[in-house]
Order: sequence, then structure tokens, then C-alpha cells
Amino acid sequence: MKTEGQQIETHAIVVDEVLPHAPETIWKALTTGDLIARWLMAPTGFEPVAGKRFTFQTKPGGAWDGVIHCQVLETKPNERFVYAWKGGHAENVGYGAPLDTIVTWTLAKVDNGTRVRLVHSGFVRPRNDGAFEIMSNGWKTVVRRLGDIAATGTDSAIPGAAGDLPSG
Repeated sequence: MKTEGQQIETHAIVVDEVLPHAPETIWKALTTGDLIARWLMAPTGFEPVAGKRFTFQTKPGGAWDGVIHCQVLETKPNERFVYAWKGGHAENVGYGAPLDTIVTWTLAKVDNGTRVRLVHSGFVRPRNDGAFEIMSNGWKTVVRRLGDIAATGTDSAIPGAAGDLPSG
């Protein structure tokens, strides 16, 4: 998609899955810091409150320190959770290039559970093409882990979680 007047082309990652859990169960895993750490990365300063800023730490690259700066933009319990996802450094090309994106989670009750739709939008082409490709596969894995956490509650660790989603 090109934005009006700027001729900047962006694209989005979309993952759409039905998980066999109630929206309330998915919401808890999606918005509880200790649980987020088990299916994505450990957040620092996280609260599911609009305006709240928090960070994730991932692998640094080049001039980028690996910090992902986030801000909660919208919460509608058991239905919608939106946050900004920003990272990278202007000196980097490829991994660690500047990234200024939005992550939107939408939950909808269906007969066999909850439809979980993740849209990670705002990847600028061609600057963020590498991040887009890597994170496209990463988010698919993350959504499955979210379902695993919902299935197991808070008592079991999920192998491979905690920080292996490349971030830009």
C-alpha cells in the first residue's frame, strides 16, 4: 500500500488462526506480562493500559541496541489489543534497520474457540523487507505459542519461547 502524497509503500504481516480456547483465556495470555514472556519475549514496564510504554529486548545488530520500544494504543478486553512496535537504528541496513510499525490483535468468539487475527503493519519497502520476511514466519510461530500458553495455563514453559522472534 502506498500512502497518499508520500509514495511510501508499506506491507503488513497477517496471521489468522482459530485457537480452541475462550476469548477470555486468550486475552489473559495476550495481556499478562509473565505470560507474554513465555510466548514472545519478556516485556519491561508492561501494563495493558492505553498510553503505557514498555520495551522488549532482542538480539542487537549493528548500531541498534536490540530494544523494541512499544506503546499500548488501544485495549478492548477480550476483543482488541493494539500497540506500537518501534526499533532499529538509522545507520543499519537489513537487520536492525529503522522499524516503526503497529501490532493489532483481534479476538472473535467462534463455535470452536476464538479466531485470533494478528496484523503487524507498517513495514516500509524496501527498507524493512528483511524484517518483514523474518517476522512473517516468526509471528506464525508466536501465535501457535500463544495458543499453547492458553492451553497449559501458567504452569508450563513452552520450549523455544523468550526472545527468538527477530524484530527488525
